[in-house]
Amino acid sequence: MDPNMKKLQQSMVEIEIEAEHVLLARHQMVENDRLRNGNREALTALRKKARTTKSSVPSSFESVMKNHESHSLVKEICTTCGNNDSREKTWMMFPGSDIFVCTPFHAVHTIVEQDQERLDYDMKKLQSFVKETSYLISEKGVLSDSINPGVMRSLVSLRDNSN
Repeated sequence: MDPNMKKLQQSMVEIEIEAEHVLLARHQMVENDRLRNGNREALTALRKKARTTKSSVPSSFESVMKNHESHSLVKEICTTCGNNDSREKTWMMFPGSDIFVCTPFHAVHTIVEQDQERLDYDMKKLQSFVKETSYLISEKGVLSDSINPGVMRSLVSLRDNSN
């Protein structure tokens, strides 16, 4: 085989592998977004049950009392639990399984919030990966970069009026 053809074939294989990684990352982003929406709904339901809101502000004494932890003059109030009994049992289905467990309210919302933070972090990592890999694919000179943007725009906006 001609060395130029081998080189072209190798570069096409590399581009296709990178493009496949981008597609897998985008698929994972959709899945993570679905999970994040479910977590957000669960947190909203827990806040409604505790009669708090996401913007509930802890008492002004809380920041002062953090410096004096040895003196428990003021009870620290969780922003999600509010005045709700944090030991109250709440049903929860563990992520990735179909097992329901009756768990204390405070533990449930803490687990869901930590899962939400992890999903947000994973989503940002995936977005960075997709941007970086897409840029690298673009730098390798795939078809869309070799066609003038004006010509590409005209090709995209073509319409078939032969009725």
